[in-house]
Amino acid sequence: MSDTVVRPTAALEKVMSGDELTFNDGVDLLKNENLFLLGNAANQLRKEIRGDNVSFVSSYYLNYTNVCAASCQLCAFYRKEKDDDAYTLSNEQIIKRAEFALNDLGATELHIVGGFNPRLGMEYYEDMFKSIKTRFPKVIIKALTPAEIFFISKVTKNSIKEVLERLKNAGLDALPGGGAEIFSKQTRDKIVLGKCSGDEWLNTVYEAHRIGLKGNCTMLFGHIETPEDIVDHIIKLRELNKKTGGFTTFIPLKFSLENTQLEREHTLTSESPSTYDLRIIAISRLLLGKALKNVSVYWIALGKKLAQVALCYGGNDLVGTAFSEEIFKAAGKPNQISIQELKFLICEIKRNPVQRDTFFNPI
Repeated sequence: MSDTVVRPTAALEKVMSGDELTFNDGVDLLKNENLFLLGNAANQLRKEIRGDNVSFVSSYYLNYTNVCAASCQLCAFYRKEKDDDAYTLSNEQIIKRAEFALNDLGATELHIVGGFNPRLGMEYYEDMFKSIKTRFPKVIIKALTPAEIFFISKVTKNSIKEVLERLKNAGLDALPGGGAEIFSKQTRDKIVLGKCSGDEWLNTVYEAHRIGLKGNCTMLFGHIETPEDIVDHIIKLRELNKKTGGFTTFIPLKFSLENTQLEREHTLTSESPSTYDLRIIAISRLLLGKALKNVSVYWIALGKKLAQVALCYGGNDLVGTAFSEEIFKAAGKPNQISIQELKFLICEIKRNPVQRDTFFNPI
């Protein structure tokens, strides 16, 4: 029987001393640190920052169109305009879905995202938000990723600031964090086609935060990224949030391979292993430190059981119910859960379930 003692790396010792991690520290942890030591450190930091509560929101996902000018190799959701299953919802259809979400499902948040449809002008989005707020003034509209905002700015020839201000005046309350994928240009160019750059995404978010529009931020992992890409991405989000304080949470999103171009071209033949997924959750918590207090575990991408484990590796939020989610569903991920089941998953690991609103206020 071996008497070998596993000792933490110098980078992990910095974490335990309360010091902020550098880029080199993050790469060292991701490549070299023992997974269980890494997870334990992340869990301790989570407990220090957020206690034993696990939050979630009652959210309804409303995808207004799947028509997209981009052709990202990582996406199974998008369609071209002439495809048989391409769609764009009318204002009436959107209101009908919102009514079902709020009255029948008890959602407090509408999470509204879609493809880059070049035929939709500013008025489409303004009318959508105004109509929802007229019927349901208390609902939080979290809509249009920074990537969508950037696209709308280009198509309508308005500045990003003008687009954001007009949409905010129409009823937009917060931004979802999609479209970030991975910021590293070398990797991004291989998985994204027709979408904003990483710097353009960050600049769009900066403009949104400046006018009071908060939102979450994301990172897509488990495809062709390097450890350096992961650490660079998280640190850029950390540094932006130090300036603005506008991020509500960080959501590491596991890449889903099924029905994507990366699968069809055999660039990837399998999804990332669970050990890697847990390492990403843990490194996210440690790199962000106290600069961004919430790390969300996206149960749809990870699966419910692994999501429970991830909550012991630095996660403190389960995102939410995600009623009617379509994007990960298109990549083969089941997406059915109730508030009661979310609470059960949390209680089963001896943590405290807390239903929240979009801005992490307890309900």
